[in-house]
Amino acid sequence: MCPLNLSAMDLDHENHAKRRKTKTQNDQQQQQQPTVMETLPNEIIVDILSRLPITSLVQFKFVCRRWRALAQDPVLADMLLSLKADGNDDPCLILHGDFPIRNLLYFLDLSVHNQDKEKVKRLYVPFQATMPEFDVVGSCNGLLCLSDSLYNDALYVHNPFTMDFMELPKSRQYPDQELVFGFGFHPKTKEYKVVKIVYYRNTSNYSYGRARRTVYPQSDVQIFTLGTSSWRSLGKVSYQFVRRPSEALVCGRLHWVSRPRRYHPARRIISFDLADEQFREVPKPDCGGLNKCNFHLSVLRGRLAVAVYGNYGKLEIWVLKCYNEKESWAKEFTIGAYMPKCLKLNLDRHRPMKIWKNNGSNGKVVRVLCLLENGEVLLEYKNRVLVSYDPKKGKFRDLVFQGIPNWFQTVVHTGSLNWL
Repeated sequence: MCPLNLSAMDLDHENHAKRRKTKTQNDQQQQQQPTVMETLPNEIIVDILSRLPITSLVQFKFVCRRWRALAQDPVLADMLLSLKADGNDDPCLILHGDFPIRNLLYFLDLSVHNQDKEKVKRLYVPFQATMPEFDVVGSCNGLLCLSDSLYNDALYVHNPFTMDFMELPKSRQYPDQELVFGFGFHPKTKEYKVVKIVYYRNTSNYSYGRARRTVYPQSDVQIFTLGTSSWRSLGKVSYQFVRRPSEALVCGRLHWVSRPRRYHPARRIISFDLADEQFREVPKPDCGGLNKCNFHLSVLRGRLAVAVYGNYGKLEIWVLKCYNEKESWAKEFTIGAYMPKCLKLNLDRHRPMKIWKNNGSNGKVVRVLCLLENGEVLLEYKNRVLVSYDPKKGKFRDLVFQGIPNWFQTVVHTGSLNWL
């Protein structure tokens, strides 16, 4: 016979089960209810997030599942990138440390919104065990392209802040080759592409002779589009480019400086359009010194710029106002000679040979990086010091940061939530 009344213990168990069920239902309802931020319009959300340093944006996705989904929304990532591309904020710098410990990546956020901008922080490279020696090919929309500097085989595209990365498939290799890389994005096609220019020679019938440097008479231009499965070959290229990463990505075009040739001693500025995949010569400004090894390319607020070294350490910066119009070249800055204090104390007696040979300034002291929000020019001196130059006052300022490596190459980067 079933009892008519429940015992006290049974009542306790029943009440506890009801409370637990009610609590679970309430938690589920709270999780389903959108937060105050999620009810805001997208333009307000983007405006709020754009004021945060990249480190805070990365932590943003760990708050809850909804915020994580928001952080991974490609629309939001594109809106943040377009906002940063307007030049209304200072960049994030990636420092490729090369001494005393090889191949470490650091970052420095120069944004005025970053409360911790005086410190340089180490970046973790998740695939470094398989590629311990690497070069930074280029930076584009928050993504880095890294190449293997030992075997010239492996290639990775990597977001150093989201830790997202992908390894590119292997391309055709030659027994004796020299490589020039490029990495970029075209705003019209919405495609990311890696350009691999291979200069090679047939070692079976080639004589070394007494040439000052090794000559690679044959070439092969290889293209990989992110999202595809294999490389494509475009055939030969009639230009010999300086062996270093692409220096400038402007309007969906990569730019290199050509080497002087026997019957063409003048150096040229050559572009590669990532949309139609054609090489074209860019008209140079009417200034002296462009036929020698004393100029380099950079990007100043989305425009192609040429930094020309003159006499007595003077540096002239010419900016191309309207692309493909030679008359639109204008001299924006003239920077006098300057030597940072720490370089005066160290005479470079122990300079690493790799940086000396492959640095982006052709062995010159200074390299132009970018324009800061306050109008100052950011410069890198001998891979050791960052300096800002105020063109209005004509004054230099050594930038000292805690944790900066002893030797480094600077990459102007846009920290983003861009996902592969």
